[in-house]
Amino acid sequence: MNLQMIGTGNAFAKKYFNNNALIEQDGFKLLVDCGITAPLALYELGIGMEELDAVLITHTHGDHVGGLEEYGFQMKFKHGRRPVLFVPESLVDPLWQNTLSGGMTQEGLDKLEDAFDVRPLRVGDVRELAPNLCVELVHTEHIAGKKSYSLLLNRDVFYSADMTFDPELLTALVRDRGVRRILHEVQLEGPGAVHTTLDELLSLPEEIQAITKLMHYADNRDRFVGRTGRMEFLEQGVVYPI
Repeated sequence: MNLQMIGTGNAFAKKYFNNNALIEQDGFKLLVDCGITAPLALYELGIGMEELDAVLITHTHGDHVGGLEEYGFQMKFKHGRRPVLFVPESLVDPLWQNTLSGGMTQEGLDKLEDAFDVRPLRVGDVRELAPNLCVELVHTEHIAGKKSYSLLLNRDVFYSADMTFDPELLTALVRDRGVRRILHEVQLEGPGAVHTTLDELLSLPEEIQAITKLMHYADNRDRFVGRTGRMEFLEQGVVYPI
């Protein structure tokens, strides 16, 4: 399984694209989140939207779903098909009603299923998306009152969406469920009201830090190189075997 971060930046980053990831397994290409900058990020990497086999959404903030309108329109009007969209079942209605309907509604497009081949996901279910690629939704806290989900990929790679610090979850995933790699969002400065801070991640045991890579960072990332303990930053555009 290969990971390519088409973007590694937080919602306000300008130097980096939105934190969205391309997972590839045996030729199957899954885009995890499709933020505002995703169409440009894919273009700059030479990846056409029609090359994606599916998109999976973790929550409904713009840096995670803001590129879906262009993706849906391109696939419908340019390529003549509905793209596969994996969505947590609790987000299916909000994604359309609160986010996409304003821009996408027109004749023949009255609901999410008109634009996408919607595949709902349920927390705790291990879902095979393609041969040798499965995902399990993990509910993680982000904004009070808004659903957000992180992912277990192939049962042993944890991919965090935006989330507040949850050391008990991370420890249990490693020690009880055999997770061998953690890809975690990080807020480099300030209090972690809705995100996990670098200082919080530095409080983790060293053996957990050693398997953790950092993403979703601010434009001042370079100031923190060498200050992240045993953790390393994921680099935008680089392909990592995971």
